[in-house]
Amino acid sequence: MFKVFSPNMLKTYELCPRKFYFRYVKNITMPVNDDIFEFGKNIHALASYYLRSENIDKMENTLTERERLVWDYLKSTKYFAYEVINTEYNLSVKVGAHFFGGRLDALVKDGENYFILDYKTGAAPKNAKYDYQTIIYLLAVKEFFKTDNITFVYLDLRNKNEVKIEFGSELEKEYREKLLAISSRIEGDDFSAKKEECKCEYSLLCY
Repeated sequence: MFKVFSPNMLKTYELCPRKFYFRYVKNITMPVNDDIFEFGKNIHALASYYLRSENIDKMENTLTERERLVWDYLKSTKYFAYEVINTEYNLSVKVGAHFFGGRLDALVKDGENYFILDYKTGAAPKNAKYDYQTIIYLLAVKEFFKTDNITFVYLDLRNKNEVKIEFGSELEKEYREKLLAISSRIEGDDFSAKKEECKCEYSLLCY
């Protein structure tokens, strides 16, 4: 059905299959909060240029006070001093009959250790270890770089802290099983069931 399952697709399906249907099967999009979107987009762009050693002086001069506080914290983290492998990096991995992938904010390296960086202008996922973003990106980096020395780091820019998940063989097994299970559910779903008292942006389409 789908060429590549993204983390957002899988999280949307677990939240509500009908929402998944409208968004990813029927390709119906709804308006988003532009302020939140633009704030995150600006920080991500700035970080990407900085890690690529491009001149960002003009960009820094246009930062709002809010953006400046977040940016100063982000670039002061130890990870921004590591070797940069790539930024805004598309990677995918095949598990079973399906591909799963997405775009990493940054991949850096310290010695033989790889670090996947994900900047959160909101907050890190509550169960980061089993978040689909964590699962897919760790498996993709493991597959592409043939290493288990990988740590996923959520940089929580709102609270100025970090959440780390270290990869391992036991996690890899769990992750693969979890992706196989949800992709199988999606493939076999007719998306007819709906949640009671639905209040999401697609609620008017849910009849």
